[in-house]
Amino acid sequence: AACSNTPKDDPNSQASLDKLYAEAKDELSTGAYERAIKLLERIEGRAAGTLMAQQAMLEMAWAQHRSGEKAQALATLDRFLKLHPSSAGADYALYLKGLVNFNEDLGLFGRLANQDVSERDQQASRDALQSFRELIEKYPSSRYAADARTRIDFITNTLAQYEVHVARYYFTRGAYVAAASRAQTAVTEYQYAPAVEEALSIQAQSYDRLQLPQLRDDALRVLRKNFPQSKYLADGGRQDKP
Repeated sequence: AACSNTPKDDPNSQASLDKLYAEAKDELSTGAYERAIKLLERIEGRAAGTLMAQQAMLEMAWAQHRSGEKAQALATLDRFLKLHPSSAGADYALYLKGLVNFNEDLGLFGRLANQDVSERDQQASRDALQSFRELIEKYPSSRYAADARTRIDFITNTLAQYEVHVARYYFTRGAYVAAASRAQTAVTEYQYAPAVEEALSIQAQSYDRLQLPQLRDDALRVLRKNFPQSKYLADGGRQDKP
């Protein structure tokens, strides 16, 4: 009986772990993410401290992401980055963390129609932006860096458009202080985004309605310098609506 306990039967042996990992990969390939996650959890526990455990964590985060478990995926990735900050997979972990949040807000403008735009939370987009920026700062030569840069541009433009959308919303309702504030956010935080052109116009119009000529002229000066052909410069940048 004692002789029957061979390394081949040891659940922590490399052979057992390889078999378990192959099963997890099969489940992933067929979209059976819940079963894959359970297998990968077992691998991480049994292979703790090894490269296989690190790979299992990354595969698990991907499976959690694909199955719609956003919070769990982010928790797994944060745990990975905390435990393995110098891992060869750290760049992928940051990239995947960005993707999880990026996909959360991908349908932003399609959903705005049924929401009060002043209450829409953009934290997911900001978190994605932070992860992608951290990726290209720490790993500029990463295979994921080029795609991260493209997504940074997209998110930056989207966030700027959103701030302008909200600023326009406030302006049309006569909330000129709020409109000027949201337009200023777009100008200062996303200064290279195309939406800044309209943001400056909304600023100028809001300050005009608030009878703040110096601030209005400052906004118009910046608009004229950066967008000399802007349609918003017609009639001194003052229109009934932005």
